Amino acid sequence: MKAILSSAPGVPRTTMQHLATVASSAPRIRSIDALRGLVMLLMLVDHTREFFFFHAQVSDPMDLSATPPDLAFTRLTAHLCASVFVLLTGLAAWLYGARKGGASAFLLKRGLFLIVLELTVVSFAWSFDPTPDIFYLQVIWAIGVAMIALAAALHLPRAALIAVGLTIVLGHNLLDGITVPAGAPGHVVWAVLHDRGLIPLPWGAQVRTSYPVLPWIGVIMLGYAIGPWFAAAVSSSSRLRRLVVTGVVAIVLFVILRTANGYGDPTAWQAGPDALMTLLSFLNLTKYPPSADFLLLTLGLGLLLLAGLERWQGRVSAGLAVFGAAPLFFYLLHLYLLHALNRTAGLIVPHDAPLVSAVSVAGLWGIAALVAIPCWFACRAFAGVKRTSGQWWMRYL
Repeated sequence: MKAILSSAPGVPRTTMQHLATVASSAPRIRSIDALRGLVMLLMLVDHTREFFFFHAQVSDPMDLSATPPDLAFTRLTAHLCASVFVLLTGLAAWLYGARKGGASAFLLKRGLFLIVLELTVVSFAWSFDPTPDIFYLQVIWAIGVAMIALAAALHLPRAALIAVGLTIVLGHNLLDGITVPAGAPGHVVWAVLHDRGLIPLPWGAQVRTSYPVLPWIGVIMLGYAIGPWFAAAVSSSSRLRRLVVTGVVAIVLFVILRTANGYGDPTAWQAGPDALMTLLSFLNLTKYPPSADFLLLTLGLGLLLLAGLERWQGRVSAGLAVFGAAPLFFYLLHLYLLHALNRTAGLIVPHDAPLVSAVSVAGLWGIAALVAIPCWFACRAFAGVKRTSGQWWMRYL
């Protein structure tokens, strides 16, 4: 797998300044935006589940004895989101650096911006509480920290970057046995890197590290490492071949590790009463933090989808790319729309829980589809404004 990632025929193994001369001249690559848009729609469905299926929240990994198959499937589709999005963030960083002559400073500043955004605008979107007792550090936080780590790591030789990324992605489960209790030295660092935990704040509130960042740092490194595959000097057929081969290798390795039921995920799978339950158990992987099996499967599928979207472009791909061209705008918009919609429904529908719940999983998908429509038009308008704006701060959105 390392050898596949390391090879990029037609691209000189030289500095970022030289790579700028062979990077794609297109302002955006549709297949990347389309894949980003696809996983963002799956994210929309999953966040609709969190807002509109409050009575049936799922654990990580899921308790399949208490989770109906349709709800389990809905949750499984969302597993693609974070993995693919972080991978594409690394890839986009390479493309940005190739055009601009370097990405380190931008990654550092945007990473800090995303961390602040998580603690303010994103936190309020989830709670509508200006002074919450708990701040949840979720995917935007994880991407921000991963960007800062990449800002330092991208100065490594590409082979070293790949080696470090693969070591983190495939090897971090070796650290599962290490725990640092609250209050002990190193608890905060370990909660941020590997174990979900609560970190007390001086004014009495707490921070919950929902997304431990170590595995995501490995993923963003690998995303950056595949950037040269998208240089103009690399033919489309060569790029597609590498995407497909690497994706297949990742999935095969996942199947081998998962079948062995040893290393790769903290939770073993079990044979169920029928084929469906056995399959769900096999795919019921740990996301917080993402296990090696989780990342192999989701990144492998993501690379295959990226190859497919590059090969078969059309109206569907163009429609998905509208979402993918304004990812942060979409993320903030859909959270506020979902929460406001649920609060509005609460004024009409009697309910005992904090949020109104849909009556079925199919209803979740229907609500998500309805919310996606205004989001699409809003993203298209915002992307147009961003494209023509000369304001420096628009780059951060």
